[in-house]
Amino acid sequence: MTSPSPSTTSPSTGIAARDLSVGALAVTVVLWASAFVGIRAVTDTFDPGPLALGRLLVGAVALTALVRPWRFPLPHGRTLGLVVVYGVMWFGAYNVVLNAGETYLDAGTAALVVNVGPILIALFAGWLLKEGFPRPLLAGMAVAFAGVALIAVSTRNGDGVETASAAGVLLCLAAAVLYAVGALTQKPTLATVSPGMSVWMACSIGAVVCLPYGPELVSEVGDAGTTDLVWLVYLGVFPTAIGFTTWAYAMRRLTAGQVASTTYLVPVVATGISWVLLGEVPAALAFAGGALCLAGVGITRWRPRRTVPTPA
Repeated sequence: MTSPSPSTTSPSTGIAARDLSVGALAVTVVLWASAFVGIRAVTDTFDPGPLALGRLLVGAVALTALVRPWRFPLPHGRTLGLVVVYGVMWFGAYNVVLNAGETYLDAGTAALVVNVGPILIALFAGWLLKEGFPRPLLAGMAVAFAGVALIAVSTRNGDGVETASAAGVLLCLAAAVLYAVGALTQKPTLATVSPGMSVWMACSIGAVVCLPYGPELVSEVGDAGTTDLVWLVYLGVFPTAIGFTTWAYAMRRLTAGQVASTTYLVPVVATGISWVLLGEVPAALAFAGGALCLAGVGITRWRPRRTVPTPA
């Protein structure tokens, strides 16, 4: 019996890596969805800026313990510049703007609006990162975005009055742009920077950017209740430290378009968590939109099976 050839064993290795990336994305989706709910839960206690600073400080401390950044060399040159860009825009500005948007919008609606970001990421990645525009990606994005639109249509109260305000929608759209720019600038750095180190640096930079909110944070922490403080720590440890690290892990192995399209599931999960914890009950159409989101993500991950010609 002949021993297995390298071509036989290499596909199995590839499958294992792909499965690990999918698991990492699943963790990211759940944790990022819970972040929308956590932000919404503490908007009466923390203002947008102090909340962003508190979350980033907790995240930076948690990542210092998990990553132990002193073991890794710091990047330099263009890579360091890109890290600073997404640290400022994605970790700093994005968090402040998103927190402000959620003072007007419920968690599910905010997640829906922010998830315009994956469309921008996939389109810009196809152009700037030369990832191209494969048909399954474009078709899946269209189906998933239709699901997002359907859920958005369903966000009306019993009297048919729109629950979302114009200010909240505009703020969340701005957050979507910051999210897209941050993800696209992070992608090239992951070729030489480990996922954990990438997130630790960006989180630390974002915290430095938000330091002017320090006095307000100290005051609000002093007035906060136990539940609000638990949410603040949760936001820093889980959606920030862990969720962004699993995102970076998957981003390092997959295309930016594939990873971003998977986050279409975030509004579905956020709506469900918000329903359970905050009593924000989704409309019936939201479930149909959620099903479309799931179908769209499945389409983006579909790859045609290649037939290998039989040797003569």
